[in-house]
Amino acid sequence: MTDTQNGSDNTAMAQEGDAPAIQAQVVAQYIKDLSFENPNVEKLLSGPGENPNMKLEVNVNARRMKDDLYESAIDFTAHATNQTGTIYQLEVVYAGIFQIKNISEEALEPFLLINCPALLFPYLRRLASDLTREGGFPPLLLDPIDFASLYMRRKQQESGGEAPLAS
Repeated sequence: MTDTQNGSDNTAMAQEGDAPAIQAQVVAQYIKDLSFENPNVEKLLSGPGENPNMKLEVNVNARRMKDDLYESAIDFTAHATNQTGTIYQLEVVYAGIFQIKNISEEALEPFLLINCPALLFPYLRRLASDLTREGGFPPLLLDPIDFASLYMRRKQQESGGEAPLAS
């Protein structure tokens, strides 16, 4: 059984050796835009009220900065409301600069809109949790996001003639 595993590994290594491996490095990550609004704090002081209705929006964008440097950004909005009105609205654009080498043009867009946001998401998740907690509310704990599904939906909308999710 060891011979079969070694044979498989050698074949995989030979196939990988044919083309240079994709090299990706996070050069920087940062908050590009941030807004937290708490417009009805006086009304909310009377009591906890009912559970809020949450509307979450996520868009992903990418652009070439120069040569092999790219910016990938997650545009996130959380709008919490109840019968009183808006509880809070959080808007964050969290971005990263990535140096990417040895990648084909066909693979570049999915890499920038799936892999790069997946690397940034844990930091956005922590930021959203901290901001809502510091705003006087229970922390907003975001579930993981399937960026591949978002990308596929975006491509389907573009090919169907509908407006893209984000431009």
